[in-house]
Amino acid sequence: MAAFPRMIRVLALCAGFVPGFAIAQQAQGPTPVTVVTLAPQDVTLTSLLPGRVAASAEAEVRPQVNGIITERLFEEGADVTIGDPLYQIDKATYEATVRQSRAGVAQAAAQLRAAEREARRLVELQSRNVASEQALDEATSTRDAAAAGLELAEAQLNSAEIELSRTTIRARLSGRIGLSLTSQGALVTASQAQPLTVIRNINPVYVDVTQSAADLLRWRRGETERELEDADATVRLKLADGSDYSETGQLKAAEPNVNPQTGVVTLRMQFDNPDLLLLPGMYVQVDMPVEVARDVYLVPQEGVVRDRRGRPLAWVVNGDGVIEERALNIIQDRGNAWVVDEGLNPGDRVMVAGFQKTAPGATVTPEERAAAQQQ
Repeated sequence: MAAFPRMIRVLALCAGFVPGFAIAQQAQGPTPVTVVTLAPQDVTLTSLLPGRVAASAEAEVRPQVNGIITERLFEEGADVTIGDPLYQIDKATYEATVRQSRAGVAQAAAQLRAAEREARRLVELQSRNVASEQALDEATSTRDAAAAGLELAEAQLNSAEIELSRTTIRARLSGRIGLSLTSQGALVTASQAQPLTVIRNINPVYVDVTQSAADLLRWRRGETERELEDADATVRLKLADGSDYSETGQLKAAEPNVNPQTGVVTLRMQFDNPDLLLLPGMYVQVDMPVEVARDVYLVPQEGVVRDRRGRPLAWVVNGDGVIEERALNIIQDRGNAWVVDEGLNPGDRVMVAGFQKTAPGATVTPEERAAAQQQ
């Protein structure tokens, strides 16, 4: 039966008989609680936008001539620069074509020399009225045809040399090369659908995200930029594991088209990637500044409680040391704090510890959190 009165007191406290709790507490003396004194400040609000990492440049390597792969000349996953040899195609056929073209050039040059000699001879004979005009015209035409034949032969030689040079497949982009999708001995064809490998430039990288057209209009009109002029306008990145990426980024471009179904626009952010931590296809979240909230409060998350309806509340210690309950309006979270724009006043002391030992209406002894941590 002795436990029954204690149960009645516990039920009374749970039912909200705060005055009785306060009277009992006053009989025991004020309870020490930990508080944080707040002051209004300007806070940059951000929007967390999901996106995917993309390489800043990408080149698929394909052959430009037909042939058999005789050698792979790179290490998979290594860095390459423009002009580095990647694959070697059997070049015997192309070397033979070059030799044949050179012989054709020599033959055409010999024919041109012979035609020029004949034309000069007929010019001299015609000046002495020994050769006819028709013979001179035919010699001139033969000389011009031989000159054109030489140009054609030289062009064929140039084309054959280009084809020969293409038997060595070279990098057209500096970056990190991927896995080889072919092997030695494979037959490849010019401009085939499947690439031999892919080169990607992943420093810097792009992150493509979507944003509402209304927010983009604010950017276009300069409203957001003016608001962020004196604030922190840096774009930050959150990785898939929830950690923050060390490098900051910037807005690079916006797609000049609004998706008619969703009403959003694709934005492209650029981030430096010196450690090559970000890889194409990786899921990330961009923490992008959108506006500046003026005269708001950063309330530690441990200082915000919820009522039965889930509405946020703060316990504030007034000048008399009595706890007051304040309803809050939370804009968003920022790190380990809530951004609050309604419910608090400058200099308010918000409780952050000691909730189990007291209740609203009770008299307490406030201690600043910094001082409490030093003890």
